[in-house]
Amino acid sequence: MFQSLKTTRKLNFSSVANTLKKKLMINSNVIKELNKTILNDRTINEMLGIVESMGGVDYLNQRAQESENIDQIMNRLKKENSRYLPDLEWLGEQKQKGTFCSIGEHREKVLGKGYPEWRFDKTNPVTLEISALNKFDWFIKQAKQALKKRELMPSRYILVRPMNEQERVGELLPLVGAMKMIGASFVETLDTKGTLPTAPDGGPANVHLGGPATLSGYFGGVGQPNNFALDWVREFLYYYSNYSVKEVLNINPGTVLLGYMLHKIGIDIRFKISVFMGNDNPASVLWTLLGAKMFSRSDNTTSLIGFNLSNAVNNDTIKSAGKIRESLGFNDCIRIEHHITETYGGIVRQPYDRTLEMPDIARHVPNVSAKHEGGTPSIEETREHPSNILEYFLPEQDREKLDPQLCINYLDKHNALNKTANLLTKNYLSFIAAPKLHKF
Repeated sequence: MFQSLKTTRKLNFSSVANTLKKKLMINSNVIKELNKTILNDRTINEMLGIVESMGGVDYLNQRAQESENIDQIMNRLKKENSRYLPDLEWLGEQKQKGTFCSIGEHREKVLGKGYPEWRFDKTNPVTLEISALNKFDWFIKQAKQALKKRELMPSRYILVRPMNEQERVGELLPLVGAMKMIGASFVETLDTKGTLPTAPDGGPANVHLGGPATLSGYFGGVGQPNNFALDWVREFLYYYSNYSVKEVLNINPGTVLLGYMLHKIGIDIRFKISVFMGNDNPASVLWTLLGAKMFSRSDNTTSLIGFNLSNAVNNDTIKSAGKIRESLGFNDCIRIEHHITETYGGIVRQPYDRTLEMPDIARHVPNVSAKHEGGTPSIEETREHPSNILEYFLPEQDREKLDPQLCINYLDKHNALNKTANLLTKNYLSFIAAPKLHKF
């Protein structure tokens, strides 16, 4: 009966489609009401006040532009007598010499000599992405392994280590410098994300939480309660202007909206919507992208630079998301980010491995990334300490004790990423590795 009802409605729909569609159009009077509400909203006015109190749009953008200069970064590290400076100088020397694997070398390694270059589809190159890079030493070990084994470095990194910790131990600046040096984009996770039991000022944060043991409370109200949205704005502008951290993770509708509006007024913020927001169907994608369109700039750019859908989505949903994005003119602006692997524990049923699905996505969806948050499951299950997403939320001292194992977990993700690159190459599909290291 249900099937026949669906068929009847489908047959009758064409005759009334135009009438129904007209009912969905937003009335011009509603637009006026929305603008009036936006201009008079307390939170929006407080956001504007924060921007002005920190120097204003032009000042903050200028500071951010100055902070991303690699020569200035190196000079700051010299003045700080940073222990990470020699490794960063080594990286710069290797980049200058061109010692990392070229794309042509990689293709020959996978396909053999005399491979038909003309067969490669260059229309939808896949961004190679890894998460989470949490220590500079991990990055250097990764780079040295890639150099020795003739492997590829990612062109996109996600970091989740607490920002105040990165700054305090002196790792934030060299990590920013490394990303600039290799031409990779990177996303930081601000501390005002609501997943901590206390706020940065020592006050209460999310009342549900007491660390990983109570993480289920996080899903009872994803994670930036009360004044956190405005604190998130303050924190972003601090790291934006002092370290040129331009891309940050976004997990909450409130900070998504404020991120749209910061960009609209001229701040060059970029953010990535996390898998934790749970966009898992085309309707949720449409809702999110309609907001991006509503607050886009006159050149049709938006602050939403990366859109990570739920782990549960299938390829059809990803393709539908691509069509919605295309209809709004956001193909070049918004990257759809898809988990190919996940941490072995704490988030999904295992084995979770979407590697074999990636060629189908790459053939149909432009501007997509293959994100590797875990190692290949068959490797992870052999580890004495498999990766676990709950360890992102451990206190600093507990993470430091686990550092050797966590570094192994990170390099497993690197290996999974290269496995994906190999598969794309076997299918004559292109990808984007660290562009200043891996030349064509």
